[in-house]
Amino acid sequence: MVALLVATKLWYPAALPVPRYDALFVMAILIQAALIAMRLETLEEARVILLFHAVGTVMEIFKTSVGSWAYPEASLLRIGGAPLFAGFMYAAVGSYLARVWRLFDFRFTHHPPVWATIVLSGGIYLNFFTHHFVADLRLVLFAVTALLFGRTTVHFKVWRVHRRMPLLLGFVLVSLFIWFAENIGTVTGAWLYPHQMKGWSMVPFSKLGAWLLLMIISYVMIAALNRPQRYVFETGENGPIADPSPVEA
Repeated sequence: MVALLVATKLWYPAALPVPRYDALFVMAILIQAALIAMRLETLEEARVILLFHAVGTVMEIFKTSVGSWAYPEASLLRIGGAPLFAGFMYAAVGSYLARVWRLFDFRFTHHPPVWATIVLSGGIYLNFFTHHFVADLRLVLFAVTALLFGRTTVHFKVWRVHRRMPLLLGFVLVSLFIWFAENIGTVTGAWLYPHQMKGWSMVPFSKLGAWLLLMIISYVMIAALNRPQRYVFETGENGPIADPSPVEA
């Protein structure tokens, strides 16, 4: 998706009757169809990713209506101020998480109950809307995130061996690369923040926190689908063995 943003900014013919944003929407659908056709994504994963797409689109409609950011180009396929391709930027995050979960055979120690993470993600999503009218509870949500995931370690298989990383560190690293991608997106003019309307400048580093919270919503959706599996430190013939039992629902 980032490559498409750059390519259409540099080479998309202005004379074409199809607006750039609408072309991006069609391209995104073709990518999604290709992922399913090539079995890089399962139908179950695609359904969850579609849900995150809808969650992101609703937020885009609201955020553009209150002026948090804007899509400056014209398009036909849009709802309010949000072109429909925008939802695929959120879906891309969900698609990434679903795929790495399966490819790296994620296992966990001290993972919080799934129900608790669902409550947290609901609070995060609600705060994205309500903080425009009442107190911003972002710091509280960061604290709850640290409380729930502070002890959690993700074990991911590279070749034949599971390696490990604090899950919170993984969240921060993924969010950092999303922030890099967002800077690229704004350079291409795909969307702009108010401070970028008269000339491009870097997306504030504070946005990293917003992406961290939003990514947790995506993570929780994928976790609800996959049911996080425990990792136990038992040594077998080929190294540590992962316990296939899910964490408490």
